[in-house]
Amino acid sequence: MPRRLRAARRPLPVWQELALLLALALVLSVVIKALLVQAFYVPSASMSDTLVPDDRILVQKVSYWRGAPQRGDVVVFSDPGGWLDGRDGGGRGDGGPLVRALEAVGLHPTGGHLVKRVIGVAGDEVRCCDADGRMTVNGSPLSEGAYLRPGVRPSAVHFDVRVRPGDLWVQGDNRSDSADSRFHLGDPGGGQVPVDDVVGKVLAVVWPLGHATRLTTPATFRSLG
Repeated sequence: MPRRLRAARRPLPVWQELALLLALALVLSVVIKALLVQAFYVPSASMSDTLVPDDRILVQKVSYWRGAPQRGDVVVFSDPGGWLDGRDGGGRGDGGPLVRALEAVGLHPTGGHLVKRVIGVAGDEVRCCDADGRMTVNGSPLSEGAYLRPGVRPSAVHFDVRVRPGDLWVQGDNRSDSADSRFHLGDPGGGQVPVDDVVGKVLAVVWPLGHATRLTTPATFRSLG
């Protein structure tokens, strides 16, 4: 065998193999975070008891590649403007440069976003409350017992809104402790969240193990059609 061919097949030093593997792992992490799934912390009690503070959740992005969020989805989204007040959003504070670097490549759960349930999509009329104290979407009452925190009313704020094209109406499952769309009615966006601000749909709680569960669409939203 020619000497040049033998030299070309000489294995890489161990340190170079490790560096190459690390680089490939980082690239793969960035691609997964950008296109497929991303981990987040739950920063507040606004989604209790579905999600509780410090739950680690996985947010998948595949569902929205060709479509918009649907009623009943629990979504993570960027602050549409002044929503992060240290209660409903934010993160766990500054974890230092290492944590920020791991967040950037998807190897550490991210803060600085909000998580809520989609109640209305473009064209929907969302109203509260009807004569029986229930939320309605396009005149149909929602049966929210499957996700609303026990003992909490559907809303202490009365409103009647029409969701604009390209926007969402979102609310927390713990309505008494959720500064959601209802509390931003007077903002420039009228409390509605642009679809473009949505990072993805919450797929599951993955930690702590005692609270690990997969999220599904409540039946009341499926019945709306």
